[in-house]
Amino acid sequence: MKIAFVDRDGTLIEEPADEQIDTLEKYRLLSGAGAGLKQLMDAGYEIVLVTNQDGLGKDGYPQRAYDDIQKRMMADLEKSGVHIRETLMCPHFPKDACECRKPKLGLLTGYLNNAKIDWPSCCVVGDRATDTQLALALGARPIQVSRNLLEEKSWDNVVARVLSPSTDRVVDVSRKTKETDITVRLNLDGHGAGVIQTGIDFFNHMLTAMLHHASIDHWVFSKGDLHVDEHHTIEDVAIVLGDAIAKALGERKGVMRFGFLLPMDESLAQVAIDLGGRPYCVFNAKFDREYVGDMPTEMVEHFFYTLAMQLKANIHIDLKYSKNTHHAVEAIFKAFGRALRMACEVDVRNPQKVASTKGVL
Repeated sequence: MKIAFVDRDGTLIEEPADEQIDTLEKYRLLSGAGAGLKQLMDAGYEIVLVTNQDGLGKDGYPQRAYDDIQKRMMADLEKSGVHIRETLMCPHFPKDACECRKPKLGLLTGYLNNAKIDWPSCCVVGDRATDTQLALALGARPIQVSRNLLEEKSWDNVVARVLSPSTDRVVDVSRKTKETDITVRLNLDGHGAGVIQTGIDFFNHMLTAMLHHASIDHWVFSKGDLHVDEHHTIEDVAIVLGDAIAKALGERKGVMRFGFLLPMDESLAQVAIDLGGRPYCVFNAKFDREYVGDMPTEMVEHFFYTLAMQLKANIHIDLKYSKNTHHAVEAIFKAFGRALRMACEVDVRNPQKVASTKGVL
């Protein structure tokens, strides 16, 4: 079974400036949405709507207003021959910390244990990072609809991306030892959205910044012996992350290979990377504090050293100057993310050539 999990507001219905479609006067079905969903159905997809509706049932957003809009949309879609299998809706605000608000999986518990679902063939279509995060959590393909460029909201384009074989460099890597249990899923050709849970809050923050600036969609989940020390978790995440990037790069054909200077307030970090296949790490940075948040600063160098070894890359990091340790560490992770993005980009002039006179990396 293939399912297209589709967002509503901003994906099927044009979203107004206040981002609240709470009256019929604000309702407008996006051009091509009905025909696009029908094409997905004809290709064998079941259609399930998954939507967050902040504060539904409260005074500012009565249930009747939602029902009227939903009824009108369903009628419009039926005119195109579209059948919606189910509509799943979370009525809570983010502050409610519920388990059913996207990108959490509470709304989809009925599907998660269905052995008939072919998750790699499923997709999540939406206009927000939470839709991409939901796709990554499900193991489905994220089809991100731009909120800024109208031409990318064309449902012809959405359908083409769903039905065309994916050219994205996507990989899943897991590693389990007596000390850690880590799963990583990456899409090198993503948008930088994802979910990270390592048990170390500041490390989560740094990885999020790094992968966001690398435009790599990501799902990083780690369980480790944090009661002993943070070392094993940070080191092993670097191992799995490096392995995942290396596998996603494949033969490294067409990649730009080399890649950044990034200021963070009073801090300045320079990162150079070469995906040439030879591991080496030079790390020039000193930190005044032993910890930033719950992450030991001595593990910053070890993280990048381990990543370089597993990725088989040259990584040179030079913290030019800084007065704030938090900013220094963040500048390094962000600069690395930008350098990695540059190095992983495909050279449109030479998409099949290896960036080496040797012909191999």
